[in-house]
Formats: sequence, structure tokens, C-alpha cells
Amino acid sequence: MAMENYASRNIDKIHTDVLSQSRQACYKARDAFFSCLEKESGKKPTEIGSVGLQYPAECKNSRAEFEKNCRPAWVKHFDRLYCRNKTSQRLLEDKETRRGPLLLPQPYTFKPTSST
Repeated sequence: MAMENYASRNIDKIHTDVLSQSRQACYKARDAFFSCLEKESGKKPTEIGSVGLQYPAECKNSRAEFEKNCRPAWVKHFDRLYCRNKTSQRLLEDKETRRGPLLLPQPYTFKPTSST
């Protein structure tokens, strides 16, 4: 019932964010932002995006374009996807170098002190 009411009220309204041209503009802005992140990866991140994604100030303009051309839910989704892929990539590449000795907790042994 709710969908029928929504559809009947919005027959003439065109949702440009679901059209092909808008999606392509979003993808282009996304790719530009993430390529900037890769290019500037050596610089210290100073800005914070959604879901904790940090990026350098040099990528501010491409981030603004990305947020302007994409729906907020898409921005959040692409940020999460990028962070997850980067984390997985880092863990796979550094698997051998990050491995250290396994330290297990040792049982406590009571050592009486002599009070003579």
C-alpha cells in the first residue's frame, strides 16, 4: 500500500541519482578520489571521511567532488569497501613480517621469601 501511494504521487519525478549518467559521474568521482589516495599515500592524513577513512589535505577537492556526485549511502559504502580492501591487502602482504613469537601467559609460581 505504501509503495502504491509513493508511486502514484511521484509519477513525473525523475530520480537522477539512479540514472546511468549520474552513476557514471559518481564512479568517475570515486575513482579520482581513490587514485588521489593512492598517489598521496605517503603523506600524513589530516582529513576524516565517513566510517573513519582518513585522507591527506591534497585530496580535499576530489573528496568534495566525490561527495557531490554520489549519494551519501554510496559514499559510505565505497569508503567501507576501500578500507576493507586496504586492510585485507595489508594483512596479506605483511603476514610473514608481522608474525612474531607466540607468547602465552605463564602460570604463576609462588616463591616464598625467607624472613630470617
